[in-house]
Amino acid sequence: MQAAALEVTLRACDEAATWASGVAFEKDVKKNFALRERTYGEIKARWRLGAQAAQHVIKKMCDAYATLKANLKAGNLGKPGSTRYRKAIGKPITFRPEGAQPSPPPVTARSWPGGRSTASGHASAGCGPSCRRRTLRPPSAG
Repeated sequence: MQAAALEVTLRACDEAATWASGVAFEKDVKKNFALRERTYGEIKARWRLGAQAAQHVIKKMCDAYATLKANLKAGNLGKPGSTRYRKAIGKPITFRPEGAQPSPPPVTARSWPGGRSTASGHASAGCGPSCRRRTLRPPSAG
């Protein structure tokens, strides 16, 4: 159940990022705040993502466009007008499965006596903070 919920959440993040990329491409809006104004509510509602996950999806997508822009400027995709350059700018960025979220949604840790913590992650499949728990060891000194 927990792994399935996490997989559904990651898939939702990928789909939401690809959709937001299409909006960014069509409207030529690739800055975080401007794109958030246009996509945040729909990402939360349509893919049932929490606030933090929705913002991370938008940021990840904006970072992808910033990387593309830097690569174009540096000439890493050929000269303007080349086939490779035109291909790179001719369509929205898409995210491969599990590509939009590099790790599970952020976790929050609570310290417990004995130097151990319990971390919990949130998934979009309806489970709350206690859905996914694992024991973490504190960093070793030295």
